[in-house]
Amino acid sequence: MRFLVDRCAGPWLADWLGNNGHDVAEAQTLGPDPGDRVLLERAEADNRVLVTMDKDFGELIYLRRVSHAGLILLTDVRVPQRIEAVRAVIEGHHQALEERAVVTVRDGGLVRHARRLVFQLAEVLVARGMPAAILERISQLGLAPG
Repeated sequence: MRFLVDRCAGPWLADWLGNNGHDVAEAQTLGPDPGDRVLLERAEADNRVLVTMDKDFGELIYLRRVSHAGLILLTDVRVPQRIEAVRAVIEGHHQALEERAVVTVRDGGLVRHARRLVFQLAEVLVARGMPAAILERISQLGLAPG
């Protein structure tokens, strides 16, 4: 897989990804910090999943609708657990990441897969009488699970 590792995630995480066969770029090697939006756009332009600890990327994706190539958000994951957390995400959510999912990992290992949650919520709404067209629209937006 292709990754762009944000400065806050740590260079050793980028090293680990590269040593495990992934194509890795590090934000710190791209020059001065360009800001979150530019970094997210750069990751998408290069077809790279962004790995970060910065919660601001969620706002850019969900509220500002900035396009992306996938995101691993390591919310509050401590340094010693980051490599294991990313390894588990890649193993358990590889297909979803290929489909540009947002995967959030919280300290303690809780994983949230945003595309799957959105689709499951829509299925519940349809079961309660909402028009089934919502499921088609979710798929059109690229939010349906693979």
